Amino acid sequence: MTRVMSQKSDAPSSPAASADLATGLAPPVSVVMPVRNEERYIAESVGRILGQDYDGELELVIALGPSRDRTADVLRSLAGSDPRIKVIDNPTGRIATAINLALAASRHAVIVRVDGHSMLPDGYIRTAVDTLRETGAVNVGGMMAAEGITPFQQAVAWAMTSPFGVGAAKNHTGGEAGPAETAYMGVFRREAIDQVGGYNEEFQVAEDWELNHRIRQAGGLIWFQPAMRVTYRPRATVAELGIQYFRYGRWRRVVARQHPGTINLRYLAPPAAAALVAAGALVGLAGLCSLAAGAGGAWPELLTIGFALPLGYAAGILAIAAYAARRLPLRAAAKVPLALATMHMSWGSGFLTSPRSLVPGGPRRLTPGASADAQ
Repeated sequence: MTRVMSQKSDAPSSPAASADLATGLAPPVSVVMPVRNEERYIAESVGRILGQDYDGELELVIALGPSRDRTADVLRSLAGSDPRIKVIDNPTGRIATAINLALAASRHAVIVRVDGHSMLPDGYIRTAVDTLRETGAVNVGGMMAAEGITPFQQAVAWAMTSPFGVGAAKNHTGGEAGPAETAYMGVFRREAIDQVGGYNEEFQVAEDWELNHRIRQAGGLIWFQPAMRVTYRPRATVAELGIQYFRYGRWRRVVARQHPGTINLRYLAPPAAAALVAAGALVGLAGLCSLAAGAGGAWPELLTIGFALPLGYAAGILAIAAYAARRLPLRAAAKVPLALATMHMSWGSGFLTSPRSLVPGGPRRLTPGASADAQ
């Protein structure tokens, strides 16, 4: 069963927000934030939201998932000191469910979707509302401006904002303002989310991309605004980064199954690289084993040529690291090959091994405006 927004919110009607946008008034906004295990960054992230230079009313609804750290204690303290903060429970811990719950508990017709480890720049909401007004878009997003603290995080941040890491998507690498396929986080007209039935709660990852795809299918305009640069803290360890990108790859394959025709070469590059590196390594090892066993003929030596594929890949990422060294401290540049290999191989293997059982039933469209009870 496809689960979408499970309950109606008390938000004002969409014409009210449209009138505010049309007249130049600052409409009230609801910031919705899914949070889980964010003790390290949540206080700073909330402070950046509540400190926005924005003339309209603002509320912050945080959907808290089960956390292993002190996130709940931090949020309890923050909510006790500012009446604009409302904390609700998200027992599932899933992002899409958290956002749907926060939407249902929010009141306003302009929705600002924020992550617990993202740092909004001053003027972010004002710029987004101005862009909604000027372009007629239903969702506006900017850049995921990754910034690291440790050398490894700095290497990951460089890779994430480079075409060598995740491709040339505007929300990672920048570009001119204009229509886009998706938006990083996003500032929405609520009616656009309601029209397509909310976030698809079967998606544990890629829920933003999937929602924006349905919004575009319904005729909505998604807009990239490069002035909206959001500071993002990358994962701090190789293990955390690998898990993150493995899940990205797995769920991007699900999007491709659910929405045929949405895949492109940028998404196929990591799985192609992972497949070629693995195949080359296996063939090369077969050749070495044959030689060690004393097999005769030319075949064992020919099989060892398979090592050219992983060695070629290694040479490529080393060359990229040399290029990155012009822009990064030496300690960070030295970790670029590790960051790139982790991102590419994890994303690629996740894509290649993604089971159909992640979202049972195959491709399915949601019913616009429907609730979970109607699905």
